[in-house]
Amino acid sequence: MTSTHSHAHPVGRLVDGYDPEGDVALGGYAGSLTTYGLVLAGIAAAGSASGHHLVERYDLADIALGGMAVHKFTRLVSKSSVAAPVRAPFTQFEEAAGSGEHVESARDEGGIRGTIGKLITCPFCLGVWIGTAYIAGLNLAPRPTRTWAALFAVTAVSDSLQHVYARLRGD
Repeated sequence: MTSTHSHAHPVGRLVDGYDPEGDVALGGYAGSLTTYGLVLAGIAAAGSASGHHLVERYDLADIALGGMAVHKFTRLVSKSSVAAPVRAPFTQFEEAAGSGEHVESARDEGGIRGTIGKLITCPFCLGVWIGTAYIAGLNLAPRPTRTWAALFAVTAVSDSLQHVYARLRGD
């Protein structure tokens, strides 16, 4: 099957037929992957230049704490009412979702604004970036990173208890 969008460049021909309707922003996603790779290379270079090396193993407590913290922080960035001004240039408000969260979609304009909008409204996508920052922090600055993680892990536990309490009360 060939795409209705013929590509003269050999790399472009590799993706012909993938998305004949043009629904998937392959260029934006390729840009995101490239940026992510450059960020990883920058982190590695910064660590090497400062004499920091990757730890051989991560403590299970750091993984559990970090998992909760990354989850909570990702939800805050991607869904919270309070972070809406940060997302607004890249997203469009759809509706309130309860618990201080919004449902938003990426702007239809395409380009970098659309790509960023897709990234910051997807907690699963954003989680990779924030998780990367957390692991980098454990290697480059473990004490402040664990403090950050403790703050957001405690908040995640508190939020969970708020939901349990509300359900028990029938709110």
